[in-house]
Amino acid sequence: MIKRTAFNQIHKRLGGRMIEFVGWEMPVQYSGVIQEHLAVRQKAGIFDVSHMGEILIRGKDALASVQKITSNDASKLMTGRIQYSALTLPQGTFVDDILVYRIADDEFLLCVNAANTAKDYEWIRKNIEGDVEALNVSDSYSQIAIQGPLALEILSRCVDVNLAEIGYYKFMMGKVAGTDSIISRTGYTGEDGFEVYSSQDAAPHIWETIFEEGSPKGLLPAGLAARDTLRLEAKMALYGNDIDETTTVLEADLLFILKLDKGDFIGRDALQKQMKEGIRRKLVGFEMMEKGIARHGYRAYSNGAEIGTVTSGSYAPYLKKNIGLIYLPAAMAHIGAEFEIDIRGKMTGAKVVETPFYKRK
Repeated sequence: MIKRTAFNQIHKRLGGRMIEFVGWEMPVQYSGVIQEHLAVRQKAGIFDVSHMGEILIRGKDALASVQKITSNDASKLMTGRIQYSALTLPQGTFVDDILVYRIADDEFLLCVNAANTAKDYEWIRKNIEGDVEALNVSDSYSQIAIQGPLALEILSRCVDVNLAEIGYYKFMMGKVAGTDSIISRTGYTGEDGFEVYSSQDAAPHIWETIFEEGSPKGLLPAGLAARDTLRLEAKMALYGNDIDETTTVLEADLLFILKLDKGDFIGRDALQKQMKEGIRRKLVGFEMMEKGIARHGYRAYSNGAEIGTVTSGSYAPYLKKNIGLIYLPAAMAHIGAEFEIDIRGKMTGAKVVETPFYKRK
């Protein structure tokens, strides 16, 4: 049975084109992908991200458990801070990529990908040890993301806290539109912005309050399609496309979330071995040198030999270029390397470029 978020009727009233996405009815776009994308880059956009999962880990051994199941070092997190990390398999590949919120000394909230919530919860439950419990609290939360250069100005008028005090990858508790919420500052677009976690009952009122405040300033509702093009411009990985249970943290070019010196964790031995021996392939960004968009699944070639498959590819509305991500052999995974992609039977030139493709000033 398809799930619906607390904002379902709002999306339809705003003209959202609804699709089924990993078991949820979600808006793919409203006014148009390019318009929504540019609104986030230049002003602000509001996204429904309630389909994301939330898993609570709490108890005396909560930290030890989070350390065991994730690749980053959660001991570095003070209360009120957030960390990008990975749930890793013994072979050093991804169960999922996640955000870890330290709620208290003995309590962590993990924000996980919608398609993986049930799988992640079972994996976590199976692998935590000691005086600790894991709870799937996804049904307790709705989540809104407000992203863009005007996000701070717009949301500030709807909260009872000083948003400027929330640094990047930090959070605090506060009232949004009069309702107790978690307010965090992370994002999946390459822009500054905030997330509001609230109860499902209060969520529609919070959306309406933010939307009423932001609309005169250029805030637009944005759907899944713009979220995808924005994250690609910022070279943020998408689980199921760019990372999965076959790709390691090192191959995915995510060394910064790998802390081998923190002590043992699931996948550490495999990743340590791969670090020592060197990776055979690496996720890189590319730009098309000729007309054509290289989509997910398109094959790449060099001197007639197949060398990889595009993991993500799209027209980049802000950069006005055709870009993408691909795993290339390590010897070719350097800036300037040229190759060809088979776009509907036509071999089309591409080259490796510096990433992120877009970085805000």
